[in-house]
Amino acid sequence: AGRRGKTTTTDYCDVCDPLVFSSAVMTGAMKANLQDHAALFNDLKNKDRMPAVAFVIPPRSGSGRPGYAAIARFEGFLHRLIDAVQANKALWQETAIIVTAADAGGYYDSGYIQILDALGDGPRVSLLVVSPFARKGRIDHTYTDHAAILKFIEGNWSLGPLSLRSRDRLPAPKANLNDPYVPGNRPAIGDLLGLIKF
Repeated sequence: AGRRGKTTTTDYCDVCDPLVFSSAVMTGAMKANLQDHAALFNDLKNKDRMPAVAFVIPPRSGSGRPGYAAIARFEGFLHRLIDAVQANKALWQETAIIVTAADAGGYYDSGYIQILDALGDGPRVSLLVVSPFARKGRIDHTYTDHAAILKFIEGNWSLGPLSLRSRDRLPAPKANLNDPYVPGNRPAIGDLLGLIKF
């Protein structure tokens, strides 16, 4: 969100939006799917206008990114988004909102980091599921990274992985008796399905 046609709003967070870095999106018909926040909040009033999956990028000033955005503004944007989804009762009854950060902001992390591929992986970032299907009060320590969101989408809609090389093709982690946070079958990435009960 934040883009409309060929113009970009001054509060558009380009570094927050991975879709604009995809030539398949930006040079094809999928580019029309990139809409601004006004279109998003308008569509949230009508369940039939929402796609099965929507990626929402906060405005630059509400992104929570260190250096130019306050966390309070990110929380305000998130509160507005969740309120808008919950106000549409039919939409809320079939929605899972997954909230995460693009990166760890350069902070040190003592947690285990897998070698997944040539790019490695990075420090942990928070992930929160807001949904009537969310397992209440559950904290899941399954090893995941951002590909877990894609694995969740693929698992929910019975889709296959993007490619033989993409991280979403990795298996689900199996318990390691010596350390529950380190997958015994690494490299492995969870699919978030343990956080949601349909």
